[in-house]
Amino acid sequence: MGIVTPFPQPGRATQIGFERIELTRILDLYGRMVAAGQWRDYAIELGRDAAVFAAFRRAAERPEFRIEKRPGLRGKQGMWALIGEAGQVVKRGHELGPVLAPVERRLMKLVE
Repeated sequence: MGIVTPFPQPGRATQIGFERIELTRILDLYGRMVAAGQWRDYAIELGRDAAVFAAFRRAAERPEFRIEKRPGLRGKQGMWALIGEAGQVVKRGHELGPVLAPVERRLMKLVE
């Protein structure tokens, strides 16, 4: 396989995105929540400052949870954040796993 080199575009900042392992972990959680009947839709927003995965109960509502990756906060509060429906920060950290833990605990309660 060859090496992919991005074509530079003058005047445009780089775009933040999810790596394959991160997106796999997030989509795995999304799939389990869909199977439990909690989530029905999702959206991904890739911007210059952050990459956001939003999970919805229904498509017409605000997202129940947003998972944000902000590399600019890597050295301070941690680049991962779990944001609730009202916009409050539920969990913030340097690793994705502990940030997703509150949603995974909620999934465990649904199964019991």
